[in-house]
Amino acid sequence: MNISRDDIIGMCGLSEEEVAAIAEHEHIPEVAAAALADYLTNRKGGVQEVRRMIRDDIKSALDRGDDRHAAELFMALTHLHETYESELGTLN
Repeated sequence: MNISRDDIIGMCGLSEEEVAAIAEHEHIPEVAAAALADYLTNRKGGVQEVRRMIRDDIKSALDRGDDRHAAELFMALTHLHETYESELGTLN
């Protein structure tokens, strides 16, 4: 039995876009980012760390003039806030 990339991402508790943002930030494959996401979302302060990573990625995209990617990352950030509202509070 093989577990697919989609299966692994589906088990980590974050969306594919959020996992991709972690992979981008940490310069690691998405499967490794899914494992990191699972670890972070299950420890105190971990969701805030994911938020920081996505914010850093947005800033990097804007700094290089990639507004389209920044918008995609902002959607991932918005989803993270909707999913973990009790831990993150308002989007700011």
